[in-house]
Amino acid sequence: MTVVDTAGTLRPPRPAPPDHLAALEAEAVHIFREAAAQFERPVLLFSGGKDSIVMLHLAAKAFWPAKVPFGLLHVDTGHNFPEVLEYRDRAAARAGVRLDVARVQDYIDDGRLRERPDGTRNPLQTVPLLDAVTAHRFDALFGGGRRDEEKARAKERVFSLRDEFGQWDPRRQRPELWSLYNGRHSPGEHVRVFPLSDFTELDVWQYIERERIELPSIYFAHEREVFRRGGMWLTAGDWGGPARGETVHTRRVRYRTVGDMSCTGAVESDAVTVREIIAEIAASTLTERGATRADDRMSEAAMEDRKREGYF
Repeated sequence: MTVVDTAGTLRPPRPAPPDHLAALEAEAVHIFREAAAQFERPVLLFSGGKDSIVMLHLAAKAFWPAKVPFGLLHVDTGHNFPEVLEYRDRAAARAGVRLDVARVQDYIDDGRLRERPDGTRNPLQTVPLLDAVTAHRFDALFGGGRRDEEKARAKERVFSLRDEFGQWDPRRQRPELWSLYNGRHSPGEHVRVFPLSDFTELDVWQYIERERIELPSIYFAHEREVFRRGGMWLTAGDWGGPARGETVHTRRVRYRTVGDMSCTGAVESDAVTVREIIAEIAASTLTERGATRADDRMSEAAMEDRKREGYF
């Protein structure tokens, strides 16, 4: 087929530009392949949350028809949602990849870590994570961080260097012009790699819809016993909530992000399909972490402080 331009000249039609999801997918696939080429022992941080699920889906596409050439690592706080842990194990088995689990509870049991007074274990994940990196000699960790989530994450490069103590220094980050990624690092250092950097929360959900990706049921509206703390609906559980004076209610809720039960809040919702969730997010004026993560409210620079210590 040909078309006629304004000068009357016959020309072949221009190919339709790829949609933004196709462009984001192509960028993520490129990042996975670049990392696999540059690093000897990469691993994908996998919690069973939507971002890590999308990462695993993209990794499978990047290396098809071969198997994903690296395993999964989960730092289990011991206060994770059962629905998510069940999905995590099933997803690893389905992908045919190794799943390593570093458990915060083991560190508490042998005295290497202590419970926090507020009951949250999210900040306690750093030591088990860094120990796992050392024990398995991982030199690259794929993370699901996105620049739209939080201002400290907006500072990240796609290839984000960590020093020999696992710490992040924004002054040591490298330029990444023309999608050229520098994975060079000294012995003992490693690199965090973020294939979803340019995705937004809405992009993630639209991609999930397009690819028909299965998710844990916790992301869709359901009846749950919750209580109010700090302006959020938290799940009642053996992690220490509710406290005296906090009343348990049954609410129809869903989760926008998934983490430790002690600091991950639910949002009231009737959205039971991906399409309904997309409409809900499009109308929201709050980011998912700003709306539902108590650990990011500890201080103005809470996330950046944790990242400097070696957090995800």
